[in-house]
Amino acid sequence: MNRFNDVQAQLRETRHHWLVTGAAGFIGSNLVEALLKLGQRVTGLDNFATGHQHNLDQVRELVGEQAWANFSFINGDIRQGADCTRACAGVDYVLHQAALGSVSRSIDDPVATNETNVTGFLNMLVAARDAKVKRFVYAASSSTYGDHPALPKVETTIGNPLSPYAVTKYVNELYADVFARTYGTEAIGLRYFNVFGPRQDPHGAYAAVIPQWVAALIEGRTLRINGDGETSRDFCFIDNVIQANLLAATSASEAANQVYNVALNERTSLNQLHEMMRAILVVQFPHLENHKPDYVDFRAGDVRHSQADISKAQTMLGFAPTHRIDEGLQQAMAWYVRNLTQTK
Repeated sequence: MNRFNDVQAQLRETRHHWLVTGAAGFIGSNLVEALLKLGQRVTGLDNFATGHQHNLDQVRELVGEQAWANFSFINGDIRQGADCTRACAGVDYVLHQAALGSVSRSIDDPVATNETNVTGFLNMLVAARDAKVKRFVYAASSSTYGDHPALPKVETTIGNPLSPYAVTKYVNELYADVFARTYGTEAIGLRYFNVFGPRQDPHGAYAAVIPQWVAALIEGRTLRINGDGETSRDFCFIDNVIQANLLAATSASEAANQVYNVALNERTSLNQLHEMMRAILVVQFPHLENHKPDYVDFRAGDVRHSQADISKAQTMLGFAPTHRIDEGLQQAMAWYVRNLTQTK
């Protein structure tokens, strides 16, 4: 944690201009919050395709009006080059989170996924290059590992992609590498593994597993597990992701133009996850005392097991995760209980 502590101290002393794309989304809004609390100037870009105004409203409430005065928002679309150019003007660091996530969404609509994740990504790279941005940090994905069976996943070894979404995230890495070699830009890709935490949307057909499940548990609805429940993931709390982004943006040039796993190097099965969540929530929701999930078919495009080797990020970036899954779940469940029960 020493390097991250140093980075936070340095940021408190020096103001930079950051662009966060997907600022109204789950990860984006958490990054905006962290940067504003560190006294940074932040521009947010979002078209509200999957983000929400209430996420930004919550950030404003949490950081206070003085810090919020350092935030400016552009209602724009990364598929439009002009919006990207406008957003990158005068920016030091880009944290590019805007994307159409979800493997299943990409299978249902590969064209929309490609337009946002590939065309939009390229637009942002061009705009950042032209604005002479110092560092372009982008959300890569563990889906890039595809069907390669080895565990834990090491950055240098990937398999065949299993979904259109996985293809788009791998193309991002290829474009970032080509721009570095062709134009001398500096980019870092962060391969996220199943990020979760406050403000992750529990609603909609493509909601991630943890927010989807917590809403079902609190509301007493059927909770479905795809497959036998022994599918496993390396769940990563949002605070670890914030740390990785700030470390990546401010790391030495030797660390640039590479990709890094962002996770814990741990595996949690869906059955274990269900029990951990049930055990946390049963204290306030007694109807969960004997709760059992329903098991349905495996989902197309899903990998069976996922676990990250994080030694490269530890060595090159100084990454040191602060939250294991149980600690992250405690914080996330508390947020969902407050917010989901208030809106009922």
